[in-house]
Amino acid sequence: MWIYEKKLEYPARVTKKDVRMAKFLVTQYGGPDGELSASLRYLNQRYSMPTERAKGVLTDIGTEELAHMEIIATLIYKLVKDATPRELEEAGLGGHYAQHDNALFWTDANGVPWSAKYIQALGDPVADLHEDMAAEQKARATYENLINLSDDPGIIDTLRFLREREVVHFQRFGETLNHIQEKLMEKKYY
Repeated sequence: MWIYEKKLEYPARVTKKDVRMAKFLVTQYGGPDGELSASLRYLNQRYSMPTERAKGVLTDIGTEELAHMEIIATLIYKLVKDATPRELEEAGLGGHYAQHDNALFWTDANGVPWSAKYIQALGDPVADLHEDMAAEQKARATYENLINLSDDPGIIDTLRFLREREVVHFQRFGETLNHIQEKLMEKKYY
């Protein structure tokens, strides 16, 4: 099922240590509109999709979101590499350091841990696909905000790539929604 290549989907370039930016980026790692929430939402919802095509789209996008989580994790790791406890504390990550040292942990930018309440699965394909489209728009908006918070050209480039993938995912979910609605409206003959 898998072909594993030891490289990221897109390079995670960082020019300098920036603990403050790492604190902001962590929201796309474990926040409500982040990559963990997206991947779990889609990989769960695929089971109640009524067509193989729809299941395939959710599987593909859910898997890609896991790759995006890895990109975000790599950016954060590079931004805090060699940070001292004092630097982490000054950036508002003292509590994180106390519990996790420099290890990544799924939280939002305020340190609130990831929660399953961030995701939804109704079992209704139309409702779930609308939820997915909204999730992609929220992630796109979050990436735009993160781009505005950075002055590192490497980070900005990587975040632009991730933002554009959210746009593509939104489009694919819209196509899938149209496909599902057409299927649901077909006359059934027995």
